[in-house]
Amino acid sequence: MNAARVISANFTLTPLCLPDRQDLFDHLSDPETVAFMDIEPMADLAAADAMIGWANKLLASGGGLWWAIRDQDAAFVGTAGFAGLVRERGSRGEVSYNVVRSRWRRGVMAEVLPALLDYGFGMLGLRRIEATVTPGNLASAALLERFGFQREATLRDHAFWKGRYWDQWLYARLAP
Repeated sequence: MNAARVISANFTLTPLCLPDRQDLFDHLSDPETVAFMDIEPMADLAAADAMIGWANKLLASGGGLWWAIRDQDAAFVGTAGFAGLVRERGSRGEVSYNVVRSRWRRGVMAEVLPALLDYGFGMLGLRRIEATVTPGNLASAALLERFGFQREATLRDHAFWKGRYWDQWLYARLAP
């Protein structure tokens, strides 16, 4: 799988790698940032290393790819990527993203998501791109709807993390 750089007007996405570990830790150790995510706040750099290892295995297995998002000044602003790529009896993948809290509601994903969609429908050849949103994460739901995703279902008690079951809203967009 090609893990090429993805570029928008103001942001560059490069495969998540070891030099990203401190930025990743600083970002995902913030409890507010991970409030709607399926992870606990990172406790140490080993957790960042584990996530980078997961990203490398995801790429090596062909199951997806994960990028660090950096702005024009090379400042880390989050991560994004595709996981759960399905090639047998389908052509779909799940897009996910997260942004450092200091950059929330400043248009980062409004610019990055179209580049991700172009990559998913173009380079990856996906027919369907899905996203799951934890109910309550209204900013993420609104972003997806703004870019043509439709909420297809509420998956009740779909996932277990942080000691409980969570519903998930399933969004999807089909290739143009």
